[in-house]
Amino acid sequence: MARVKLLYFASLRDAAGVACESVESTAADLRDLYMEARARHGFLLPPERLRVAVDGEFADWGSAPPAGGEIAFIPPVSGG
Repeated sequence: MARVKLLYFASLRDAAGVACESVESTAADLRDLYMEARARHGFLLPPERLRVAVDGEFADWGSAPPAGGEIAFIPPVSGG
């Protein structure tokens, strides 16, 4: 089990009610980690619509979450 810090942006932050949280997870990869968060917070977006970053660098959904890492889930955003 690894402890990681999850960062949420835009609609994900709104749905979670927090910008970040520290969680313990047994997720094998970043996709599974997002699916755990999605179930916990009721996120509507599937992982295919998001970008994921680990410790400030974009990552592949199939990568294992590093213990102590900072994982950011980044939804599409629009601006005007």
